[in-house]
Amino acid sequence: MALEQNIQDIKSSGKDLRILISGGGTGGHVFPAIAIANQIKELLPSVEIQFVGATGKIEMKKVPAAGYPIVGLPIRGLQRKLTLKNLSVPFRLLASLYKAFQLVRKFKPQVAIGVGGYASFPTLYMANKLGVKTMIQEQNSFAGVANKLLRGKADKYCVAYERMENYFPKEKLVLTGNPVRSELTNVNVTEAEAKSHFGFDEEKPVVLLTGGSLGAQRMNESIVANYDLIAKHSNIQWLWQAGSLYEERFLESPIANLPHVKMVAFIDRMDLAYKMSSLIICRAGALTVSEVCLLGKAAILIPSPNVAEDHQTKNAMALVEKNAAVLVKNSNAEKLMIKTAFDILNDKAQKSALEKNAFSLGKPQATRTIANEVLKLINLF
Repeated sequence: MALEQNIQDIKSSGKDLRILISGGGTGGHVFPAIAIANQIKELLPSVEIQFVGATGKIEMKKVPAAGYPIVGLPIRGLQRKLTLKNLSVPFRLLASLYKAFQLVRKFKPQVAIGVGGYASFPTLYMANKLGVKTMIQEQNSFAGVANKLLRGKADKYCVAYERMENYFPKEKLVLTGNPVRSELTNVNVTEAEAKSHFGFDEEKPVVLLTGGSLGAQRMNESIVANYDLIAKHSNIQWLWQAGSLYEERFLESPIANLPHVKMVAFIDRMDLAYKMSSLIICRAGALTVSEVCLLGKAAILIPSPNVAEDHQTKNAMALVEKNAAVLVKNSNAEKLMIKTAFDILNDKAQKSALEKNAFSLGKPQATRTIANEVLKLINLF
């Protein structure tokens, strides 16, 4: 009650509140940032929120689409392979630091939030230098480069996994979970209606297979390699998001033309896809793992091998250790991915246990908790 009263007091005080949110590069960073902004805006409608991203990255489109202004920094990361592009990185960093300095000084935020990604570092670094309260929201079980560079400098670290004191000061940690898109939980349709949206038989179970918006080559190749097994079990339907990079390659494959398989480049209604799915096969990005838990879905996690410090495996193991998901290595996907899916669907006890245990790990109040921590930083209560 004291919390709600203090928020009401702030609303009526007329105090000019400004919050800076920086970071992006992937949906796993951008969507949590937008969720945080929406929650703060819901609590304090008069707050002014300014985003900072990296030019040319996903946030430069997704953030304005969500209704928020965004400024782009020219920052880029180092390429792992030798390339002339790396020569521009120091100059881009200096330019980004200067632009971030100008922005923070002009906008005068009470707090700056970093969600990871290239733009997060220069923005929070300069905010810290100018005496602005700062918060980092780390989605993964392994701290990203930008967030590790800011170790100890932020005033608060909101994390989704335990044992993050390996990366950040323990006294500044708050275990909040990851913020997820509100539309995933606010679905006012039945499972049958969701299946109808995608043109599926309402009486048959659906497996959702997704490697993300761009797609995952090994996962796509694995479903194609298991044509005979999938064709044989026509009682199981498949929604296969192949990704924009692989749509043309797999569109005319025999498996994509099976009547109980629907291949798409991108799923526009992920809320409905989750709603109707009996089983999910996906990568183990932090946001995806959080969504699986929040919705209590049985899942097979295929960690991407192309990420820093193999952090997707660490994300997955946080669930596997509690019998809340099944892990199949990317290298074993062709042999085990589809077979494991049928094994789980045929074992009701295992499927039920996975769903129950995943749901127990979900943190439905994560977004609100993070918003509360933001407000605490600017001494609103």
